[in-house]
Amino acid sequence: MVPGTNADNMVVGPARTVAAVRHGVKKASAKRSPPPYPKRQLLILALCRICEPIAFMSIFPYVYHMVKDFNITNDESKISMYAGWVTSSFTLAEFLAGFLWGRLSDKIGRKPVLLTGMGGTGLSVILFGFAPSLPVALLARALGGILNGNMGVLQTTVGELVTVKEHQPRAYTVMPIVWCIGSIVGPMIGGTLAKPVDWIPTVFQRGSIWDRFPYLLPNLFSAMCVFFGLAVGFLFLEETHSEKKYRRDRGVEFGKYLTSRLFGKDSCFRRRLRRGKNGEDQPLLGETDESLPGYRTADGSPKLTSVEGPIMQEPLDLESTGEIVEAQPEKPERTFTKPIIFIIINYGLLAFHTMTLDSLLPVFLSTEPTGSQDSWSLPFKFADGFGYDTRTVGIILSVQGLYSMISTSFFFPRITGRLGALRLFQIISMSYPLLYFATPYFVLLPSSVRMAGVYILIIWKCTLATMAYPSNAILLTNSAPSTLTLGTINGVAASIASLCRAMGPIVSGYLYTVGLRVGYCGMVWWFTAFVTIGASFLSFGITEPRGRLDEKEEIEEPIAAAGDLATTRETIEPAATEQPMAINLAPTTTQRD
Repeated sequence: MVPGTNADNMVVGPARTVAAVRHGVKKASAKRSPPPYPKRQLLILALCRICEPIAFMSIFPYVYHMVKDFNITNDESKISMYAGWVTSSFTLAEFLAGFLWGRLSDKIGRKPVLLTGMGGTGLSVILFGFAPSLPVALLARALGGILNGNMGVLQTTVGELVTVKEHQPRAYTVMPIVWCIGSIVGPMIGGTLAKPVDWIPTVFQRGSIWDRFPYLLPNLFSAMCVFFGLAVGFLFLEETHSEKKYRRDRGVEFGKYLTSRLFGKDSCFRRRLRRGKNGEDQPLLGETDESLPGYRTADGSPKLTSVEGPIMQEPLDLESTGEIVEAQPEKPERTFTKPIIFIIINYGLLAFHTMTLDSLLPVFLSTEPTGSQDSWSLPFKFADGFGYDTRTVGIILSVQGLYSMISTSFFFPRITGRLGALRLFQIISMSYPLLYFATPYFVLLPSSVRMAGVYILIIWKCTLATMAYPSNAILLTNSAPSTLTLGTINGVAASIASLCRAMGPIVSGYLYTVGLRVGYCGMVWWFTAFVTIGASFLSFGITEPRGRLDEKEEIEEPIAAAGDLATTRETIEPAATEQPMAINLAPTTTQRD
């Protein structure tokens, strides 16, 4: 009898076993590919977001005339100050609640907070449309700010959807593009639908509700957009919180049910949702029978044997005393590090001066010309306005939104790819002072070229803004130590930005009023220029730390290296080691014929 044929003998191949394990590690590392770009969820998030800039921007063409119709004062300079109050009431209330909404999103998830914010916006615009006086208008705007903490939560949601650093320049342009679209639609709606009795008297007759509340119609349109976004978010937006996203979402389930009923399970729409990157149909979640890579069972497949995956166990410690040592909890990382604090400060300053320009420019365009130049003393002492009506201002702001969308879509990703987010933000910060110093002098242009000068100013300001905000958002997201605290960080940043946005129109409205009174309409613009000079110096104190996405790349590199090492060792092992080694487990005896 030949040794090794006994049933008590076992044939093993250690070399083959090691090679198989190494091959498994190599195969696992080869399958590790970066996640695809989350375009579907970003599209749904954009549809939810589009309603808010429409509602926010629609008031700018008519807010000056709305305050004037309240008959509070006949002083033109005070009207601009009250208009600044209306604009600031929303952002000031948002400052008070932004941090709380961010903390709440870390506890209950992002989706409930986003839906609540949209509902609050819808309620606010309806109340604002029925406002008969300035206090009611201020209350309506403040209510929208208190109930809406979506600015920080949206940045958090995008940061959790995008887990690959190369996708950031493309992903962080989605929300600015949406804001640009809202900046196009909102002013057009506000400028066209405000006072419909004056523009379309055959449809909206005098003495009707449209005559009593002349600014109701644009707000009703904004409310319809808000409730559309609310429905889309409830049915199709998925949770992104790292812990809350695994809970059941009845809204998404109902959305899938409606989709299957309307389009059919095997329709082209459903196939496109299941279509993978390589053009092959892939099963949806829950429709696959593939088991986890650690262990594959042979049940149901009689021709297959159980194969263990590449799981390496630690060797036994023969000198261990057998005592159980409790694991010590890790010390939590500090949430607000020095880089994060510095980025938030720059974000607040950016929000202050850009909101000053956004809120004051429509007032500057609507201010009636003085008609007298006797008291002027150039180059600094002069006071004048453009005198445009609501429709003209609405068209100008719509062109502003259109160009912002083009700049965000085409210019920002390419420039960021070449310069990086930090360097681009610093360059933009240094460019802002010149913009604010030059702004008041556009009113001195001849009437024949004044409109062209306004559009040059619009392009100039939009180019800088569309580069600055996404760059700052990328820097803030990459600096966060964990996604579990990302909502809190963005909530604080949103609160600080909201406070600065609230202070911007208040301070600028007061300075603009004083400037017109004393004959210096450029006073507010030059003050803002000095603010941007300080912000440009502070921008050079920002550092770009290695964040979560950099740590992921460092972790994946050793895994790939381990797979390459296994491949190299397999090629240099001699063929003799591939032969199985017989181990006889039976007692050694002498067998005779």
